Amino acid sequence: MFEGNIKINNKEIPRTLLGTSPFIGATQFGHRSRLYQLDLYDKPENILKILKKSHQLGITGIQLVPYEPVVKALNWAKNEGYDFNIVGTVRSDCENEDIELLSQLGASAMLLHGSTTDMLNYDFLAEKLENIKESGAAAGLATHRPFNTTRSLLESSILDLFDIYMVPVNKLGYLMDTDAFIEKERAEFRDLINKLDKTIIAKKTMAVGILTPSDAFDFLKTLDYVDLMTVGIASEAEAEETFGLLKNK
Repeated sequence: MFEGNIKINNKEIPRTLLGTSPFIGATQFGHRSRLYQLDLYDKPENILKILKKSHQLGITGIQLVPYEPVVKALNWAKNEGYDFNIVGTVRSDCENEDIELLSQLGASAMLLHGSTTDMLNYDFLAEKLENIKESGAAAGLATHRPFNTTRSLLESSILDLFDIYMVPVNKLGYLMDTDAFIEKERAEFRDLINKLDKTIIAKKTMAVGILTPSDAFDFLKTLDYVDLMTVGIASEAEAEETFGLLKNK
């Protein structure tokens, strides 16, 4: 499941990406965010252990949010022979700096952050997407509001300026902008995504830990519009469990 690579704008990108949200203590993890900050963000040597273990399990792609401790651990891993194919997230309010940094790191693709995309400032988005393409990377958008933003993008002036679209999707509809995510909403979402006609990366696939990896992957197998997935991992043991299971799905 999600094995091998996919070609996007002449870039070969692994179909399974190691997510980095736990590494930065992202707020969606609730009380665990503080634990992740203490155990990972403040101790990049622990991030390095997860990077190495994931790579050993065959995960050679990373969806990088380029905070300093994560970049430090990634460079340590590279120095030890663990090279990752980078799909970078360009953070809000430091777009120029992140595009330059990710370019220096050799990112295959860069996606504008969901909070940037969801503002729907098309002039700004067009400018930054062009900046990404000028760097040589494939350009994309992420969203936190996959229903509303996708509807808007379908009518926008920037539809031809990006190749990749990263959306939260899980069987609970958790952290998606919908009150329910059952048959009707799932069909509507599939229709929207197919109309957009982009390479789709699924994120928040395990609903920040509410779903087990098995439940999450069984649901993803039913979605014919997802091309890649990113999975956040917080320990070597989680990497063993999650990526070991993925190989058997």
